[in-house]
Amino acid sequence: MAKKPVSDPNYKVIAENRRARYDYAIADDIECGIILAGSEVKSLRENSANIAESYAAVEDGELWLVNSYIAPYTRAMFSHEERKRRKLLVSRKELSRLWNETQRKGMTLVPLVMYFNHTGKVKIKIGIAKGKKNHDKRETDAKRDWGRQKARLLKQS
Repeated sequence: MAKKPVSDPNYKVIAENRRARYDYAIADDIECGIILAGSEVKSLRENSANIAESYAAVEDGELWLVNSYIAPYTRAMFSHEERKRRKLLVSRKELSRLWNETQRKGMTLVPLVMYFNHTGKVKIKIGIAKGKKNHDKRETDAKRDWGRQKARLLKQS
């Protein structure tokens, strides 16, 4: 998860996929740039986006963000499509690594967080993930609950 640096006035989280860490075991993550139209950036500045149902895919040697939602900008002369495929920017080396990772069984690319970085550019953090089964989710819940109970017990004593 992207943490807010203390002295960055430009840093701002736009959209976060909180469900991703529950549904997937995140092995690694990578920061990507994203190609956007002007009306999309202005809409993001108003904090209106959703990446919860989206995913990333490597197709024809390019990385794409599929099914992400950016609300239309009402004052734009030429508006954008809300759920179009958006190209993500990574180096060739990172792209080949992502493609190799997704060829393994059960691995996928999920967007974790979309944000403005310290220079004011839109970035998206993509996680290389493996889907969890129901018993894995229950195990994660049990660990989290035990951590909370342990913290309570230590606080009381």
